[in-house]
Amino acid sequence: MKTWDLDPSHNYLFGFHPHGIFTAGAFGNFCSAYSDFKDLFPGFTVYLHVLQCWFYCPLFREYLMSNGAVSVSKESLSYVLSQEGGGNISVIVLGGAKEALDAHPGKLTLVIRPRKGFIKIALTHGAHLVPVFSFGENDLFKQINNPEGSWLRTVQEKLQKIMGFSLPLFHARGIFQYSFGFIPYRKPIHTVVGRPIPVQQTLHPTPEQIEELHQTYMEELRKLFEEHKGKYGIPEHETLIFK
Repeated sequence: MKTWDLDPSHNYLFGFHPHGIFTAGAFGNFCSAYSDFKDLFPGFTVYLHVLQCWFYCPLFREYLMSNGAVSVSKESLSYVLSQEGGGNISVIVLGGAKEALDAHPGKLTLVIRPRKGFIKIALTHGAHLVPVFSFGENDLFKQINNPEGSWLRTVQEKLQKIMGFSLPLFHARGIFQYSFGFIPYRKPIHTVVGRPIPVQQTLHPTPEQIEELHQTYMEELRKLFEEHKGKYGIPEHETLIFK
């Protein structure tokens, strides 16, 4: 869903929310030709940045790269966003592996407050920031209850720190039945691309500049959610929870 025109002469950094279990909205919209993204935003090349560890898996690595996925490392981001002439979009699922552990149907918890590295990258290269929210992302799977402080959540967080990715215990439907399986439920995903936040290039941003832009980004993300939640079945009293 397009809300604003983007200028192909600039490079952009999309912050994608929420992570969900498998970031289906990000992959479907930005790595495949399934959606109308190319028609809505002509003149852009999109790169979905994913964990470096996935590129250590033969064949799966080639599959990712053939669909435009690249590493989420600082070097990879800098390479894409430093290209002259513009027309590049880096997409980062900002909540990452930690946010996947909160991917329960109906939950609106985003891990965003400690995520400031992307702000520094955007300032360094003058890449405009764009908040993106994917309604329905958390509804594709159910996850075993794992509240913070529980033994399951403690184990999951420790494993995440060791391996770099989390292990949510999820389930959904089967091929011919809805009782149990690992195929996602038939739920729609509506990915809304928000208004760009202009960023002036600052080669050596100060902590104050990073903090100010980070606050602006969170405000724009919340505005995007509030403006569109009613269209996609989110009750009026529900709002985003920033962790």
